[in-house]
Amino acid sequence: MIELYLDQLDGEDHGGEIALLEELFEFAVKRLGSPQGGALPELVELSLTFVDGEEIQRLNREYRGVDAITDVLSFPLMEEHEELLSLGDVVINTQRLKEQAEEYGHGYRRELLYLSLHSLLHLYGYDHQEEEEKREMRALEEELLEAFEAGQRS
Repeated sequence: MIELYLDQLDGEDHGGEIALLEELFEFAVKRLGSPQGGALPELVELSLTFVDGEEIQRLNREYRGVDAITDVLSFPLMEEHEELLSLGDVVINTQRLKEQAEEYGHGYRRELLYLSLHSLLHLYGYDHQEEEEKREMRALEEELLEAFEAGQRS
């Protein structure tokens, strides 16, 4: 159901993480459903790119006009056809991912899952500019992450 297109531009090998992220995205997309309402198409695709701080800063500057390093960027595409939903692009800064995992004390795996979900929710149109939006998005991130991890344990 999920077709994940992967680019590893950060010079690291993320082969061990790909199956986990495919499971996460499939789980979350099934829970979230079609952004247009109704049934999900047979195939959902999205692009996942791992980059370093310099590259994400360049992308952030070029596409958002913000000359700063960030942890993730999302580029929604949201094209839905009868048998295909193209969600868009998720870009993860692995340098910042590692720093935040240490900073928040919850480990690399959890930060990777969290940032991936966070970015996916942006593809679905969720945002956190206003306080109410932020509360809603954070609650959904935690709900999905908790449910996903519970399913991983069982």
